[in-house]
Amino acid sequence: MRVAFGVLGPTVAESDGRALALKGPRHRAVLARLVVARRRVVPVTHLVGDLWTDPPPGAVGAVQTFVAALRRVLEPDRPSRAPARLLVTDGPGYALRPEPDAVDAWRFETAVGAAARLPATQALPRLEEALALWRGPAYAEFEEEDWSRGERSRLAELRLQAVEQRAGTQLALGLAAEAVPDLDVHLAAHPWREDAWRLLALALYRQDRQGDALGVLRRARAVLADQLGVDPGPRLRRLEADILAQDPGLDPPAGPTATAARLWTRTAAAYDRTVAAGARARLETTVSLIRNLAVTGGGGLAAARQHRMEAIAAAEEFGDPDLTARVIGAYDVPAIWTRSDDPELARRIVEAAERALTASPGDAHEASRCRLLATIALETRGSRAPRGPQAAREAEEIARRLDDPALLAFALNGAFMQSFTRAGLAPRRDEIGAELVELAARHDLVTYEVLGHLIRLQARGALADFAAADRHAAAVDRLAERHELPLASVFTQWYRALRLAASGQPAGAETAYRDAAARLDGAGMPGLERGLLPLALLCLRVQRRRTWSDTESGDTGPGGSGSGPVEIDLGADWGPYRPWAAPFALLASGRRAEARAALRALPEPPRDLMYEACCCLEAVVALEVGDRDVLERARTRLLPAAGELAGAGSGLITLGPVEDHLADITTALRAPTSPAPPR
Repeated sequence: MRVAFGVLGPTVAESDGRALALKGPRHRAVLARLVVARRRVVPVTHLVGDLWTDPPPGAVGAVQTFVAALRRVLEPDRPSRAPARLLVTDGPGYALRPEPDAVDAWRFETAVGAAARLPATQALPRLEEALALWRGPAYAEFEEEDWSRGERSRLAELRLQAVEQRAGTQLALGLAAEAVPDLDVHLAAHPWREDAWRLLALALYRQDRQGDALGVLRRARAVLADQLGVDPGPRLRRLEADILAQDPGLDPPAGPTATAARLWTRTAAAYDRTVAAGARARLETTVSLIRNLAVTGGGGLAAARQHRMEAIAAAEEFGDPDLTARVIGAYDVPAIWTRSDDPELARRIVEAAERALTASPGDAHEASRCRLLATIALETRGSRAPRGPQAAREAEEIARRLDDPALLAFALNGAFMQSFTRAGLAPRRDEIGAELVELAARHDLVTYEVLGHLIRLQARGALADFAAADRHAAAVDRLAERHELPLASVFTQWYRALRLAASGQPAGAETAYRDAAARLDGAGMPGLERGLLPLALLCLRVQRRRTWSDTESGDTGPGGSGSGPVEIDLGADWGPYRPWAAPFALLASGRRAEARAALRALPEPPRDLMYEACCCLEAVVALEVGDRDVLERARTRLLPAAGELAGAGSGLITLGPVEDHLADITTALRAPTSPAPPR
């Protein structure tokens, strides 16, 4: 299970949204003290001094008892003699080693820092999400403790800066009215914040409230004099003079962001007045908004998923299959990841699309039919059912017959999602990506041009053509920056971590993977995020051990499998990859028979971008336990991909050349059969 920690308020721990029972106040104090240490070791003697002003006899033993109790709560499935993975013993003390995104305070800092580097339109939602993490004062129940004081003060100051940063961003976007209420509350609690007074006065002035703005500045002068005995600083004095002179420089920015914000407000109001509340046109317009929302960033993508099915259900209520088909098909958002973010939603969308296909009259518009089929192909990604490939083929045939570029791009996306029927299909996906890039560039279909480059990045990576993959990554970044598509750069950041792994730089790759995983926090892509970092680190360690064995040890054992098991943290959130991680954990704890049984129980990997990687992980374990049946199965599955890099077709991870794994398998299968291991 994946454990998350909250310290922006009372100290809490939770798993999968469920609060974990942290016994008494000293248990929570130990946990909070270790969070403050930020993954560093806190000696037991320091913990004793932090918990008691006058430590009683046996204080060290009491701390050890608290730690043991915390471990039982945080890692309930850990075998009794297995080493802890989360709350670890290290030298003279203890350290808490959560993932970078598992502590709300760390996520808050990352989001605020990222917002400072983003354009205002993207910075505002990041700041909103960051500030929403606060449930009260940081380390609320430990405000009197010396060990928390510095961290509490630092986080409190960062929060105040974030509130003001949000207000400044709102003003940059022409949202002066939205900034005023939060600034009022902010100043009521922190009246010495001069920049907050400045922002509030400016926000009021931009609402044609000159008198109120001057009144705010007079209040600021009085508060600063009464509480601090100082006069307002130069920025406040200059703002007062500019307001009195009605300086044009105080007007809302004449730049594109402010103009766009005003235009949006006016157009939305006109639409609301003009189009009847129950009109079908409203529903189709809403779907267009949902489609655009999905490419704006993490919050937008999550909201789009939430509202998409609502729109489909509303369309079905009209009893018009053509309307339903248009509403379903209008959501032609390019998709690159082959695992659904919401499998239940995908199932319901496919069912609705099939109903619309069945109910449509025989003379139904072919374009609508094509969009429904492409939707089915996209939403059945990773499935072994024949319906997905069939729908993809039919959609592509219709789109080519109609000679509609946008329709063909949508259909090609469906074809890509159904191009995982076996290993070794990177060349086919490269062809799809190349056609998408050329088609989209010629017809100004920007999001599909990005998709095409991402598909080619993956395919060229699988084929070990990193020079070409680098060019496609650079093209993605240029398009994403120019057209404000922040989610695209998530994939290029992961790709660059893969490049480090593939080039034999494991330390740099691990750091890059952790940074890329932090970027996924709040990106709205759970189908990509869940289990990805632990899987990437497992692949990195397996590949590192193989490389070390081949180049340094000179004694690798069967198949170059190296020395010693690969250590993993099964307590991390492995998501869908947990079955492939479990045998490694069992091997690491010396339970070879159980590892062999877990290996035999593995299902066929999903037909997606991780197929070859999962097959290679099976082979690595099978080499360790000498399971010839699994090795035969892995060889059969992997042979079509002999010329590829295992896992690199994902654009995220790698386990090295497939041909190396096949060579290890062949060597092991040629060796004399050993007696079956004792069970």
